[in-house]
Amino acid sequence: MTRRKSRSRLLRAWTPANSNEWIAALFVVFIATALLVQAIRALIGAIFGHWYIAAGLGFGLAIAIAATLWWQVAAVRRRSARLRHLRLTLHELDAISPQAFEFAVRDLMLRDGMNARHVGRRGDKAADVVALDDRGHRIVVQCKHTTTCGKVGANVVYQVNGTAGPAHGADVAVIVTNGSFTGGARENAAEFRIHLIGRQDLARWAADGESLQRLLRLTTPLRRRQRLRHTALTRHRSPSLREADSQEVT
Repeated sequence: MTRRKSRSRLLRAWTPANSNEWIAALFVVFIATALLVQAIRALIGAIFGHWYIAAGLGFGLAIAIAATLWWQVAAVRRRSARLRHLRLTLHELDAISPQAFEFAVRDLMLRDGMNARHVGRRGDKAADVVALDDRGHRIVVQCKHTTTCGKVGANVVYQVNGTAGPAHGADVAVIVTNGSFTGGARENAAEFRIHLIGRQDLARWAADGESLQRLLRLTTPLRRRQRLRHTALTRHRSPSLREADSQEVT
């Protein structure tokens, strides 16, 4: 309370009380701005008037960029080393919350040497984790957690197909669940080239320690059948895909 009072007194002390004070304040601002502009012009003239100054600044900037990139790569390697022995059983994954499941997927991707970050939130446009692997592939993951062995339906595949590329710039789109997928979801995912990781593949990845790159068979460059395919969302689904499943996860 005392701090707020002191701040309000300070603001009142620095606020012009009449028109003359306002004119004086504006004049001071004008002079300060003019001096700042002159200083910047003089600095630019000194830099470009002496080639060795410009060369030194360019060299320093290049070193700073290289150091930043090196630090980012080193940070990914340090996180990967810390999580190298991370193993999560299906029982452990079943017991955690949906948000914790998203963070677990992120940690598994970090373990595999990817620069992964959690982006899941309200309005996340069907993406919970976004990562870059060492080949430069941008991988966008949608996580679907269920505690009842539910099934992920074709509607989730349609959502991911509509946003992974346009909204997140994905090269590879993945849907991960501790449950399974309906037949319609698998058929649509194959058409759109969206990778599905169900319960069995999740066990190989999380519990057995197989890398996501190996699990998805990612190569350099990506083969056509591995790269995300963009298809209009207005396409009508065939009757065989209109499955009614009481356990479907949305």
